[in-house]
Amino acid sequence: MSNPICAIAGFGAGISMGVARAFAKEGYSLALIARNLEKLEANAQELRQLGYTVHTFAADAGNEDALIQAFADIRSQLADPEVLIYNAAVMAMTKPSELASKRLVGDFNVNVVGALVATQQVIPAMKAHGKGTILFTGGGLALYPFSDLVSLAIGKSGLRSLAFCLAQELKDFGIHVGTVTICGTVEVGTHFDPDAIAQSYLKLHQQAPEAFEIEVIYQ
Repeated sequence: MSNPICAIAGFGAGISMGVARAFAKEGYSLALIARNLEKLEANAQELRQLGYTVHTFAADAGNEDALIQAFADIRSQLADPEVLIYNAAVMAMTKPSELASKRLVGDFNVNVVGALVATQQVIPAMKAHGKGTILFTGGGLALYPFSDLVSLAIGKSGLRSLAFCLAQELKDFGIHVGTVTICGTVEVGTHFDPDAIAQSYLKLHQQAPEAFEIEVIYQ
């Protein structure tokens, strides 16, 4: 393909749409991954109507085999992604004393493990090319945990730690790993509008190697 590929895992109608528009405007073709193919296609069609090149792949971010297959399909049908955005998360209102261990593990698979699996799918090609960007959608719960959202707080904390560890490992290969830590409720027309937040992703992506930052705190 002539255009570089931006893969977005855990695609939805909020942050993902803003990020997709931002990278598409920069000339990227989009490879979108989500569990619900019907909703994914509806969102993809909205982007296509804006003139962007969009491809869709069905996979649950918490299902390792499905996620690996989705990236294999992206590589075989399109190309190796130059940019990976991981945006999958599970939000459940549960207090620590009421959180079932199986629920925590299941949520963690989506909130953190899926990010690791997705990242491992793009690292080899990024190393071979000496460049690439991997960005995670973080949350203020990583900095300010809240008991009613304990599973997500644990997940965002784990995701933030994963981003920092990956950044340390991959920086010397020219791969920029970062996280946008969003400290607020995403809502169109506010300071936390998806298109406004998406500029933080672009900021990280466009940084020169000597100026790589790991985290942007959007608040």
